[in-house]
Amino acid sequence: MVVDFATSTPTPSAAIDSSTTKPTTTTLMKGGLFADTTTTTATDNFELPPITPIASGTSIPKLLRAHAADSEDHEPFYIIDVGQVARKYDQWVAALPRVDPFYAVKCNGDKTILKLLAKLGTGFDCASKAEMDTVLKMGVPADRIIYAHPCKMASHVKFASQNNVRMMTFDNEHELHKMKELYPNARLVLRVLTDNSRSICNLGLKFGAALARVPHMLQLAKDLELDVVGVSYHVGSGCFDAQAFADAVAVAKTVFNIGAELGFKFNLLDLGGGFPGSDNVNVKFDDIASVLRVALDKHFPAAENKDLHIIAEPGRYFVSASHTLAVSVVAKRTIVLPTTNGETNDANSAANQAAMASASACPAAAAAAAMAAAQGRAADGAPTFMYYVNDGVYGSFNCILFDHAVVAPRVLVSGNLGVVAMDSDSESDSEERAESGFACSIWGPTCDSMDCITKTGRLPELAIGDWLYFEDMGAYTVAASSTFNGFPKPKLMYVNSESHRNLL
Repeated sequence: MVVDFATSTPTPSAAIDSSTTKPTTTTLMKGGLFADTTTTTATDNFELPPITPIASGTSIPKLLRAHAADSEDHEPFYIIDVGQVARKYDQWVAALPRVDPFYAVKCNGDKTILKLLAKLGTGFDCASKAEMDTVLKMGVPADRIIYAHPCKMASHVKFASQNNVRMMTFDNEHELHKMKELYPNARLVLRVLTDNSRSICNLGLKFGAALARVPHMLQLAKDLELDVVGVSYHVGSGCFDAQAFADAVAVAKTVFNIGAELGFKFNLLDLGGGFPGSDNVNVKFDDIASVLRVALDKHFPAAENKDLHIIAEPGRYFVSASHTLAVSVVAKRTIVLPTTNGETNDANSAANQAAMASASACPAAAAAAAMAAAQGRAADGAPTFMYYVNDGVYGSFNCILFDHAVVAPRVLVSGNLGVVAMDSDSESDSEERAESGFACSIWGPTCDSMDCITKTGRLPELAIGDWLYFEDMGAYTVAASSTFNGFPKPKLMYVNSESHRNLL
């Protein structure tokens, strides 16, 4: 099958290095090598990378193939669509007009995305001094930042104080005493515990004050003459039940009532995060927004709460769908299992691999080998394949370990099949090929046998040098990636599918 490549290839962006400041002789003399000299925030000198304008509806896989065809080093790379981020903002404003989004920087701290969101008008949920510093250097006013970490480092609190970031969360008595000492005029937000059982990542295991402790904590804050201005919560990351958001609003209303009885006049409600960023989920953003609108109108009607500022902390919602990752197959292993008559031409069978993996106490390897054995036997001697690609769980796919992500590989370029187009007119054909393909597992490039991307699956037979791609890779991927074993992080290329708008 012959497919025409895009006539223009996006310009790869230059690597974006965090700015560093070398200590001067004066600095070393005054405070020593490890003195904290960051007390005020200067303007960031960040320069935007090249951003290629594309028409709305342009096939991202086609752009991926165009770059893959020109790639000499076969290194992994992302295409990041800033237009997708802008559309998410538009969708949010339309669906939740009463709620100001404060983007969770931890999800993806890409400076180009931060700059875009700042221009669109979002606030920012920061969890550390470094995140606050990055956002402030982009010119974001301090009152558009919430330091949303209930258990803060003292040096980070001092930084917030020095830069007038006043809004921050707490969930325990010790934090109140810390704030009294370090930042007594902070605007504190009580994070309460809500039901996290309907989420993939249960953040309630670590943070959130139980409802029974709320009166005591608010009384202590009053005794310490601290300013508690509102309530926050988090239903958990990857929430799969829209009703959980409504239930949490009801809990927040109870805390508002407790605060009023103690003399507090709360004017902030923080709905936290947990909003999905992909349409490939059971509960979509519009479902959650619909439930939230009803809950907010019931418990915090606009007519009676004109001074109430409602915010939320979406992360993956904004960036998940904006990133598409392409990886190449760098190595391949063929496993031929015994047929019904017991013959095999591969001494290192999948069954042997399963036994060896089990003996080495490696769950990922054991599962993958067992999968190969089971599916291989079902195919009566058909080969199974282990593919090794140039990004893995120590890189972009750390989301598998830390975010419970389930990723779906799709064939981008295959020498065996010709160029495989995954556009709307050929996707079903490619999926049929996958269904009739071979059992396989996909592994990352490092020496660690835990570096497994998918343990089970079926794909057409691939060759070394072929390419796969993964959609919805913008959330909790690049943010926690490393260069373990010396493997570089993927290159970043930016496009704008909203090129008619002056986004950046």
